[in-house]
Amino acid sequence: MGDFLHMGGYAFYVWTSYLVVLALLLWHFLAPLNRVRSLLRTISLQSDGKDAKNTGGQV
Repeated sequence: MGDFLHMGGYAFYVWTSYLVVLALLLWHFLAPLNRVRSLLRTISLQSDGKDAKNTGGQV
């Protein structure tokens, strides 16, 4: 098991690469969800009439 984790002397590069890829995959999955949530919040506020500057003052 120790040899596997040591990766023949390249453990730092291998595990760093795995962590970078994992972080990018998580960002690739979570960023669109965050954007959708933000857009839905904006649409909800506009439909409630709370954002009058974009509607010209009319509800």
